[in-house]
Parts: sequence; structure tokens; C-alpha cells
Amino acid sequence: MSGDESTLRMGLAQLQLELNDTQIRQLLDYMKLIAKWTKVYNLTAVRDPAEMMTHHLLDSLAVIAPLQRRLTIGTLLDVGSGAGLPGAVIAICCPAVGVTCVDTVAKKATFIKQVALELKLSNLTGLHARVEKIVEPFDVVCARAFASLPDFTAWSANAIAPGGVWLAMKGKHPADELAALPANIDVFHVEQLEVPGLNAERCAVWMRKRAVS
Repeated sequence: MSGDESTLRMGLAQLQLELNDTQIRQLLDYMKLIAKWTKVYNLTAVRDPAEMMTHHLLDSLAVIAPLQRRLTIGTLLDVGSGAGLPGAVIAICCPAVGVTCVDTVAKKATFIKQVALELKLSNLTGLHARVEKIVEPFDVVCARAFASLPDFTAWSANAIAPGGVWLAMKGKHPADELAALPANIDVFHVEQLEVPGLNAERCAVWMRKRAVS
């Protein structure tokens, strides 16, 4: 077993995530694809393999269990997806969820399409577009280190299905951003995320459109 695989398996155990051998291989192959493409297309500033494992892969995996408690089958839009974090990771871990990764940078959307092709992920789509232009409804609209909460919810408002939710992955508890949200956004849950091997604060902010009375 490689060092990367043992680190990943230990991280999955800490996160209490059960993935099969095929999914674990797909996650490791996905990391290799990011490293390969980054040499040419500068997909991510993180290039050290160990750092990539904690800051990218395990960081994204930390949100899988919270997500699975709310969505087992359905559709998810990953906004400002970049190299597919966490969208591609979600597609690997949640095969019954149709994941679309949207980015304004064409080469990043192309990379997602290549990931879907090489890893045989029929539930993963790469889309080159501005999120404001998306009107197709998604059950979950998520983002990781994308924008402030007011901007994220405003820009992606048309992509939320009736009864759908926003999931924002953040570092420290974003008190100022939460206070700046408009009255029609209901923050119904903020949960701390523990990322194995990463000594930094992480949280997931869950939001939805407030019902009009």
C-alpha cells in the first residue's frame, strides 16, 4: 500500500466514511490528475503531494458525511469548482448524486470533463459558465472558499430548486458574513468540520430561501 493510500484510509477512518476499494482508487487517481494538469494549467497553488492530500482531498471529504445526511439521491451544483473540489470528490463518494462543477475558467471545466472520462464518473459534469446564468434547478448548491455568503447566495439564487439548500464550506465561523445575509436567507445549521491532519478551523454553513409568509 502506498503512503498516499494509507494516509487516505486513515483519514477515512477518522471521518467514519466507508468507501469501497474502487472509490479509494478513484480518489487517488484524481489527485494524480490534479498534479499532472497543474504542471501545465496551474489548477491549484498547492503542489506538494502531502499538502494536496490534507488541504484538498481530506478537506473535501470532511463534508461528505454531513452532505449524505441531507442528500442521498439528487443533484448538486459545485460553484467556482476549480479543480473539482469538492464536486469531483462528492461525485466519487456519492454515485447516486448528479454533480455539475461550474467554473468561469474554461480549462478548469475541461479538466472536470477529463476527470469524468478517465475515472468513468457518469454522474460528473464540467460546465464552463457564470453561475448567474444557470437556471437549471439543483437540490444542493455548494461552494468551497468561493465568495462571501451574501455573494454566493445572490449569484446562485436561480439555481436552487424549490426546497433546495446551499452548502458553503468555510474556514473560521463567518460571523460577519452571516450577519450580512439578507432577510430572505435562512441559515438553519452551521457545523464544525474536523479535517484529519489539518490543524485549522473548518465549518459547513447550511442555508435555504426563507418561506414567504
